[in-house]
Amino acid sequence: MTQNNRPSSGSSHGRSAYWRANTRLIGTLLAIWAIASLVMSILLVEPLNTIKIGQVPFGFWMAQQGSIYVFVVLIFVYAFKMDTLDRRYGGGRNRDGDQ
Repeated sequence: MTQNNRPSSGSSHGRSAYWRANTRLIGTLLAIWAIASLVMSILLVEPLNTIKIGQVPFGFWMAQQGSIYVFVVLIFVYAFKMDTLDRRYGGGRNRDGDQ
């Protein structure tokens, strides 16, 4: 542990904890992406088409627009969470580009 109570990124334990948290985040976001794009847009499209958004069936909307919106939101969530992980484990570069 470093002086500010965060795991040192230089230690073997710090690196493995960082990558464990990183892969857990990636797995979670991929699962959300799969549910939004595969399950809701392909597998459940018929039941979801009974719900309307304006005049458009929800299953159709998810396949055409909703899954893209979910994907863009996941990109921002990943960037924010990775910034948090980098700060917690002391990895990455600071805003000025220095180590």
